[in-house]
Amino acid sequence: IKVSCNGFCGITSKMNDTAWAMEEQYFNNTVSVADKGTLKQGEHTFPFKFLIPATAPTSFEGNYGRIVYRVRAFIDTPRFSKDYNTEKSFFLLRLLNLNEVPDIWGPSCSAVTQQFTYMLVKTGTVVLKAQTDMKGYTPGQVIQVTASIHNQSTKTTGHMAASLMQRVTYEMKKPIHDVKMIAEVEGGAVKAGREVEWKEQIIIPPLPQSSLVGCELIKIEYYIKVNLKSPDVLLTLPVHIGNVSLDKKRCSKKKEAPPTTEEAAGPVSTPDAPTSSMSTPSSGPAPKPAPRPAPRSRMSSHSSPSAPPAEYHPA
Repeated sequence: IKVSCNGFCGITSKMNDTAWAMEEQYFNNTVSVADKGTLKQGEHTFPFKFLIPATAPTSFEGNYGRIVYRVRAFIDTPRFSKDYNTEKSFFLLRLLNLNEVPDIWGPSCSAVTQQFTYMLVKTGTVVLKAQTDMKGYTPGQVIQVTASIHNQSTKTTGHMAASLMQRVTYEMKKPIHDVKMIAEVEGGAVKAGREVEWKEQIIIPPLPQSSLVGCELIKIEYYIKVNLKSPDVLLTLPVHIGNVSLDKKRCSKKKEAPPTTEEAAGPVSTPDAPTSSMSTPSSGPAPKPAPRPAPRSRMSSHSSPSAPPAEYHPA
């Protein structure tokens, strides 16, 4: 009686096909739990265990490939006798800690300027800017999307929309890109000559994580697509989906300004001079810098749907 445990990835060029064109193995181990004597009639239990490599990627199942882990038990019987076997698949999760992803802090921003023709002879320009509040999220959190649309034409635009997109790349000789929309929210049109700020929220459903670390055949990416239906103007904002949410305390530390050279060096002392003062005397206090004007907020002309709190931290 033997038990085997293996993990592998297989990809194919045909949708939902299991005749893999390319494969990679992560581990394949077999142990013998009973190799002598004859088993008496009745129920028998044999414990076993396997050590799964820390480099094994998270389980995944897509249209053109899978990452599969399974345990298989089988009984080798004498020649010409029937062999018995059974197998059981299991799910493996390799956590993606968003705090360890490079360049994860701050918003994801982009802008595009698009010229277009209408009424055969007229031309116009649309300036589209957009950003998300963060670059990394976990399922259940809310993506805050802010877009600014400046319609520099005499024609009203079509409706605006923001979509959470997933792109899975299967690394064949000719890579296959499987793109699908996860969620979408829509806004109104922008009248001629107007500039509008639009704010929306997208709730993240349960999704596979962005990075399948340890797998060379399948790549998962997420991004927010912000676009106008007419004219055809769009931009994309890359985001990461992980298992451990961003720690805002670490983010605030990143934003703190580094100490100046003089502050880092500290006071300088000499044997012949006191250390209480290193500056030349001045006739009066230094002038204060002029106060910065407070930023003006523009209210969105489109209301946002209600959503649960966007932030949480795992225990």
